[in-house]
Amino acid sequence: MPVPDDQQLSEIASRLHREDPHFARALADGRPRRPREYRHHRAWLLLTAALAALSTGLLLPHGLLIAAGLVLAGIAGELFDPHRHERTTRHPHSET
Repeated sequence: MPVPDDQQLSEIASRLHREDPHFARALADGRPRRPREYRHHRAWLLLTAALAALSTGLLLPHGLLIAAGLVLAGIAGELFDPHRHERTTRHPHSET
């Protein structure tokens, strides 16, 4: 027996409100904002710090600053991925 459309829509709305209440509230008010997975404020800040460390390390030939800048850039790149929480580990722990 198919589920009525109203029930499906209310389930979707309640799940959306649980996952990202700010997005759901803004959507209900008619002022939509980006969902949580597409907000990259921390990633941009970390990328700026990474580029500052990398360029400082290149100007003052200092390997530790270059390495730190590259590591921070890698972390910032990971933060830009909107589906990073959905990925599973490559080698799940097996119970033997």
